[in-house]
Amino acid sequence: MALIAAIALLLDAAIGWPAAIYARIGHPVTWLGRLIATLDGALNRGRGRRWKGALAALLVVAAALVPAALLQLWLGPWVAAVLAWPLVAARSLDDHVQAVARPLAAGDLPAARAATAMIVGRDVTQADEAALARASLESLAENASDGVIAPLFWAAIGGLPGIAAYKAINTLDSMIGHRTPRHEAFGAFAARLDDVANLIPARLTALLFVAVAGRGAGHAARCAWEDASAHRSPNAGWPEAAMAGTLGVRLSGPRLYADRVADEPWLNGAARDPGAGDLARGLGLYRRGVLLFGALLVVLAAI
Repeated sequence: MALIAAIALLLDAAIGWPAAIYARIGHPVTWLGRLIATLDGALNRGRGRRWKGALAALLVVAAALVPAALLQLWLGPWVAAVLAWPLVAARSLDDHVQAVARPLAAGDLPAARAATAMIVGRDVTQADEAALARASLESLAENASDGVIAPLFWAAIGGLPGIAAYKAINTLDSMIGHRTPRHEAFGAFAARLDDVANLIPARLTALLFVAVAGRGAGHAARCAWEDASAHRSPNAGWPEAAMAGTLGVRLSGPRLYADRVADEPWLNGAARDPGAGDLARGLGLYRRGVLLFGALLVVLAAI
């Protein structure tokens, strides 16, 4: 199974998901998104929303897992690896964060704000350099886990069915796993399922960041261990705190959304605010961490 994960990562790093393919057939996550939206519209009403949401989540996971299992059984691991390729987002994440880093380094705040708004949900219309760098670093750390390490981890555990099921769970959480009046009950099962699916990968991502942190490894490990639990998410705090400790900056903290101010605690709160240079350093940390995990997958595949 590690072979499937390693090949999927290699293909994603080399070519990503080409725009021409996306224009013609879309992307597996968008297919899942349409199914989730359909079930949300059909079932998220009336009484019993909590169990209806659980049913919807199980249907979506089954819709991803069962065809993936049959395809791997019929076509073998090599074809399964190719089919797993679009479910890894290593190159896409790098590209999106670079789109913030370049204008931020050039002092072009309007362009940096527009690029940051593509990867975070908070209001960045008035954000300064520090706020933009902080938001982008948090997104980079969290999505390194959710979009790269977790899919590869589940591919290494369960092959194509493992990564397909994980992407279904993660897409469910992103679409309905919110504490809003509409989705607090309907999305509760999906949110908890995502927490469980990311329990190991989030901590593994933090460990990878620590492993490639160099001289900052000790502080990164202490920061992850001491501050991760302060985060609103049971998982996202681990890679974010490890990145904050490695770079010597503070992350999380208060942030502005369209309808409210979220007064979140700081991670590595005694440190300084990040800047444009720290975003470039964060990208370097991310790339080294993914490279290390890719090497580990290759070793496991060889064994």
